[in-house]
Amino acid sequence: MRILSPYREPEEVVHLRVVALQALGELRVARGEYGLAVVPYRRAIALARRGLPAVELAAAMNGLGVAYKFAGRYAEAARLYRRALGLAERLEEAGPLLATLAHNLGGLEHARRRLAKAEPWARRSVALREAAVGAEHVDTAADVAALAAIVHERGRYAEAEALYRRALDVFERLLGRRHFEVGFNLGQLAALCHADGRRAESSRLYGRALHTLSRALGPAHPVVALTTANLAALRRDQGRVAEARALYRDALATYRATLGMRHPDAVACRLALDDLP
Repeated sequence: MRILSPYREPEEVVHLRVVALQALGELRVARGEYGLAVVPYRRAIALARRGLPAVELAAAMNGLGVAYKFAGRYAEAARLYRRALGLAERLEEAGPLLATLAHNLGGLEHARRRLAKAEPWARRSVALREAAVGAEHVDTAADVAALAAIVHERGRYAEAEALYRRALDVFERLLGRRHFEVGFNLGQLAALCHADGRRAESSRLYGRALHTLSRALGPAHPVVALTTANLAALRRDQGRVAEARALYRDALATYRATLGMRHPDAVACRLALDDLP
């Protein structure tokens, strides 16, 4: 006869395991290992369902949604974000989590090119975050930068530039000039200057962005590839076609090694390369 043990892990132990799994998922996302990040997040969700507070389950769902979004699996990311939002909206004092979910839903709509839907979510994330942690906080700056990117693509360049510079000021003061958030937002500001016809300024900003991102993330990271592809677009418009071709090829090599050639960013990069004269 098999003896069944009544033992169950204490909630504190399950909580620590969930925290550790989410930390592993976040590390893999930061490294650009989006497919690998899915595994610990799924395990975190399964554990959080064992009676942990709803806020922990919602946070784990959000983390998996982030991994799916960066991997280009937008429909799956949307389902997880919405489920997490449904849980968070029923919780007291969930301001920071609600702000994060609004940020991520805005980012997802942005990635899907649904800018009119993205902007209200981005504005909501800024308002919620400011109420939770104040305006002078790196999380608020990240929300402001996300809003700037959406406003930029909607063609409101002056408003977008003011938002980018506001976010950059906070990142540089609180994180230091070598942080990847600084590099990424320099690249975003460079793209805005390119769109606004300020090519010399754009080129200078891309140089700073790629230097900072390569040092912070390593040269073979998808975020570096994205910035490289954007610089290639600038070089194309400057008539420097050979440089543009080399940059697009560098970006594609990174996408091939990290995200795969079916990822939306890889597809866009390949089409841009094929379109060069």
